[in-house]
Amino acid sequence: MTVTTADLSRAAVGARPQPSMRRSFSESRNMRSFLLTLLVWAMAIIASVPLFSVLYMLISQGGARLSLDLFTQLPPAGFMQGGGFGNAIIGTLVMVGIGSALAIPVGILGGAYLGAIAPDSKVSEGVRFVAKVLTGFPSILVGVFVFGALVQAMGTFSAIAGGVALAIGMLPTVMLTAEQAIRMVPQRMKDAATGIGCTTTQTVWKVVLPTALPGIMTGIMLAIASAAGESAPLLFTALFSNFWLESLAEPTASLSILIYNFSGMPFPNQIQLAWSASLVLVLIVLVFNILSRLFGSRKV
Repeated sequence: MTVTTADLSRAAVGARPQPSMRRSFSESRNMRSFLLTLLVWAMAIIASVPLFSVLYMLISQGGARLSLDLFTQLPPAGFMQGGGFGNAIIGTLVMVGIGSALAIPVGILGGAYLGAIAPDSKVSEGVRFVAKVLTGFPSILVGVFVFGALVQAMGTFSAIAGGVALAIGMLPTVMLTAEQAIRMVPQRMKDAATGIGCTTTQTVWKVVLPTALPGIMTGIMLAIASAAGESAPLLFTALFSNFWLESLAEPTASLSILIYNFSGMPFPNQIQLAWSASLVLVLIVLVFNILSRLFGSRKV
């Protein structure tokens, strides 16, 4: 029988010891990976302890008081029992709505200018810098500014002033998020629109904004969630009210200010209402955060 070179090569390969694919913890690389994985899990668990502690306290302290009366009645006075914070929920939603109506259109248009129309111009650099500064600007100073510019001019605290203060806080988040979402739109889509004769405005309106919509909506939801929990700007602009909202040009109740006021009172009923209001506010913020995640998970 003739033995070929190919047969000898296969025999030699078969005679070699095959490397083991089983993982061995005795190797330093595997041991290091295992220890680092444990460390990451431990840090994640430690970081989640404050979050779950807050949620547990809110649910245990405020959940027992939740009822329909809380959403339909007005805040009680001093020694009164019962009551609710329906006016505070309406006031919060109204002022967040005013802030959204002012900040979202301006933020999207500003993001389109920064991300698509003139991304490298001197004006864009200046606007981008100011927006980034505003993201770290103390919210209480925004309230002081609106107090001097609007509240004193109107002669009263109002939902309008509160909405303007929230809009100033929301604007940089919406604008910068919209810019990043627009920059993620593939260049070939813009080139294709330009190639068929679209102007810059048509390209932005018909191609860029619809494609970047999931990312833009994520920024909008995050900005709304942040505005819903603001309290410092509202102290100087909307103040508070124990009555239902009848006019936008009058002091307006909000959940965050109600929590601030009631938590410092020596009355158990008001303290329990503060816990329940905190739980409702957290749920509102949680809903908007979940919506932002849903929009963000959509593919561009």
